Parts: sequence; structure tokens; C-alpha cells
Amino acid sequence: MICVLVKVKVKKNKQKEFEEIFKSLSKEIRENEKGNIFYQVARDRENSLKYLILEKFLDLDSIKEHSRSKHVAEARKLFKDCFDGEPIIRHYDSL
Repeated sequence: MICVLVKVKVKKNKQKEFEEIFKSLSKEIRENEKGNIFYQVARDRENSLKYLILEKFLDLDSIKEHSRSKHVAEARKLFKDCFDGEPIIRHYDSL
């Protein structure tokens, strides 16, 4: 299994919009992606503009399917207006 951690910073006054987009995206992922095991966002307790997205997938093919999905493509377009800089994405092998 593969874990993906994504660090994002959102623009001031865009937190609520980011969270709403993420909630909608999470629902789509849970309903449509069999290879996704876990998909969650967490807000930094010390800086409310920083978030961590935690993802877990069965395999690389599941990540590819996720990345190419219509719901992720649509969410990426919406997220662009929320992000303050580029997300930092890291992949880890689950032990």
C-alpha cells in the first residue's frame, strides 16, 4: 500500500471554501475509488492556513486512477484559487 501526504497552505479568507471543496471531493472519492483506503484533511492547530491531506491507496494503479479521475480534475481547478503556493506532495510505502 502507498501513503500520500500533501502539505498545503491556503490564502487568507479561503479556508472555508477549501474545506467545502475538500468535503465534496472526499465524498466522490469514497463513492467512486475502490483503490482508495483513506482520504482525510487535517487543519494545523497553530496556523489555520496550513493543512495536511492524508491519503492511502492499495497500489500505484489506484493512485493513477485517482489522479486521472474527473472529480479530482474538477477539484484541482477550484483549489487553485484557494492555494497560497504549490502543494508539497510526498509518497511513502506503508509498512
